[in-house]
Amino acid sequence: MLNLSLKELSEGLKEKKFSSVELTKFFLNRVDLHNSSINAFITTDKDKSLAMAKRSDEIIKEGNQNYLTGIPIAQKDIFCAEGWKTSCGSKMLDNFIAPYDSTVISKFNAVGAVNLGKTNMDEFAMGSSNETSFYGNVKNPWDIKTVPGGSSGGSAAAVAGMLAPAATATDTGGSIRQPASLCGLTGLKPTYGLVSRYGMIAFASSLDQAGPMCHSAEDCAAMMNVMSGHDPKDSTSIQREKENYLTDINNPIKGLKIGVPKEFFSEGLDPQVEKIIEQGISEYKKLGAEIVEISLPNNHLSIPVYYVIAPAEASSNLSRYDGVRYGYRTKEYDDLMDMYCKTREEGFGDEVKRRIMIGTYVLSAGYYDAYYLKAQKIRRLISEDFKKAFEKCDVILGPSAPSVAFPIGDKKEDPLKMYMQDVYTISTNLAGLPGLSMPGGLMNNLPVGIQLIGNYFTESKLLNIAHIFQTNTNWHNLTPEEFK
Repeated sequence: MLNLSLKELSEGLKEKKFSSVELTKFFLNRVDLHNSSINAFITTDKDKSLAMAKRSDEIIKEGNQNYLTGIPIAQKDIFCAEGWKTSCGSKMLDNFIAPYDSTVISKFNAVGAVNLGKTNMDEFAMGSSNETSFYGNVKNPWDIKTVPGGSSGGSAAAVAGMLAPAATATDTGGSIRQPASLCGLTGLKPTYGLVSRYGMIAFASSLDQAGPMCHSAEDCAAMMNVMSGHDPKDSTSIQREKENYLTDINNPIKGLKIGVPKEFFSEGLDPQVEKIIEQGISEYKKLGAEIVEISLPNNHLSIPVYYVIAPAEASSNLSRYDGVRYGYRTKEYDDLMDMYCKTREEGFGDEVKRRIMIGTYVLSAGYYDAYYLKAQKIRRLISEDFKKAFEKCDVILGPSAPSVAFPIGDKKEDPLKMYMQDVYTISTNLAGLPGLSMPGGLMNNLPVGIQLIGNYFTESKLLNIAHIFQTNTNWHNLTPEEFK
């Protein structure tokens, strides 16, 4: 069961080689065995998971099996799941048991998938290393002295360490693609609005997007078939015909035009990472693709723009955590204002407080026009850059992250160095475009990710292009030695 794809697990369940209860027990045992070394899960509940698996076996017995029926999925702790603790990696929500299911969780429940547990994450999805969680660092299974990336580091570590066959994740500035890159996985950040955000705890509402994190593009396509679709409960959900992302996954890519932005290969990119990306480009040339040089001239502005817009939205979204309505409340206080202040002082970590203060500042009277409004105008320029680029190419290729996984604590004291981890991913969030990271090689025995960026709603094409690469390479099948 350990090295089987989602398709093979589904076939195994259908052919009764194993039951969902047996499969779920297998992965729960893996969690028992390895979670103490990598801290990938915040919450597991064996009784709940096995009850879901038993129900899944009944669905399969009745002949109503979906591709993911009976398969255990790790869920990022940002998704509300009824009856499950949903902490978002924060002390503020340490005692919060969700009273309802997010739409993503509902969709998995509807097809009979099994909730294996809730995965660790940077607090309120703010971080690039998974060092800001109230529940402690997550460690990278490829080298437990290094970070798994963030904020979906728990989901990434769970799948890379083979504690779960697949996981959900979210991406506000690169939080699916960067940890996928650092942990040797395939992760897809869909077009904004393609996957419902209802019941997903908000960080920056115009940027947040949920997506899958798996071993292969084919597995991501199967996950997207469940996760995507219009949701009337989410006002930003796109109303369009639902696609089957597995239909075109084997299409040939001969004649495909791949754009390579010159700005992605400049100062800051590790030379060995660059070499591996160039090997990936060569592989695509062999497969019949045409490489086109393109330019994204405003990409260097994406980090400063993001760190105006995202904190601004975060400061608004996180104002609800006041110690009154739900969540943590300080134990001792003198009056109402003292209670608000002490609750937020004690309930939030340093990174969250930093972003709330930045966000409040850029939205304040006298500074709104100078910072927030200007950032929104530059955001439009970044979107226009992509629009022009897609007139010359079908897809854009570049690195997912500037380096491989770095040592725990290495960048924690320097927020600017940490923010640069997302230099190649943030622009797609600002433009609302889909992006995918897949393994392209190893550097010092640590994974390097190749990023593919597509035009709006081209997830099917992105998954197809990644799948063809993966049918001709073996990087996505590698497993950390101690987790085999």
